[in-house]
Amino acid sequence: MTTPTSPAIPGTEDVHELVRRRYAEAATAAAQGDDADAGAPDGCCGGTCGAGAGTADSAAIATGSTVFGAGLYDATDLTGLPGTAVRASLGCGNPTAVADLRPGDRVLDLGSGGGIDVLLSARRVGPSGFVHGVDMTDEMLDLARRNAAEAGATNVAFHRGTIEDLPLPDACVDVVVSNCVVNLSPDKAAVLAEAYRVLAPGGRLGISDVVAEDHLTPADRAARGSHVGCVAGALSVSEYVDGLTAAGFVDVRVEPTHAVADGMHGAVVRARKPADAGA
Repeated sequence: MTTPTSPAIPGTEDVHELVRRRYAEAATAAAQGDDADAGAPDGCCGGTCGAGAGTADSAAIATGSTVFGAGLYDATDLTGLPGTAVRASLGCGNPTAVADLRPGDRVLDLGSGGGIDVLLSARRVGPSGFVHGVDMTDEMLDLARRNAAEAGATNVAFHRGTIEDLPLPDACVDVVVSNCVVNLSPDKAAVLAEAYRVLAPGGRLGISDVVAEDHLTPADRAARGSHVGCVAGALSVSEYVDGLTAAGFVDVRVEPTHAVADGMHGAVVRARKPADAGA
């Protein structure tokens, strides 16, 4: 079984600071009316990647197709959302569309950013449900809270913390979602263990993330883009499956959806916590 570690990246504190700085800049850009990927580093985690996206040479990148950001959502999903929530979107998919959210569900969004997936989840779970967002960037938390107030969402809360050490109690949510954030963590085993911990027995995981084809080495991944660009830190498909299984999840599926670089793909990751867990 492979161990879910991040390839070719700096130490934990350095990675957290790099990511925090990048997403603080993104929040400021979105609040000022610019897309959050304005001035993005190579790998352009957010928006539309073009010729400047590191060494990526997939057809999607070469043609400037949207592989990150709000363009991956159905336009009807974005109707009525605050513009700053849409502009701050830096994800690689739409996890709320694949997480099978139901009225009354309690949901947690890992790395909630400007709040787009929290607000979409809040719509799906309705007034009888509740959605938590966790983020370590103060600027993003401030932006998300303003967006929630503008949207009139009363069934949401945003918490400061890291996804490796969630500020929530055990077995407190029914669904964990995340949008292109797990790949940014320097300790993915801790992230997956924490997701398992906060899920109630029978709870579900629905994540959009970047994954590498199994044949790519850590050096190969690092050559295709930066860590804050959502590429260098990506797990391979097998590493993701093995990491979720080691954390205790069952019914694990990793399904690539679109190319983001040569041998790198946006993907939907699904898993379930056993109903008898903790019995």
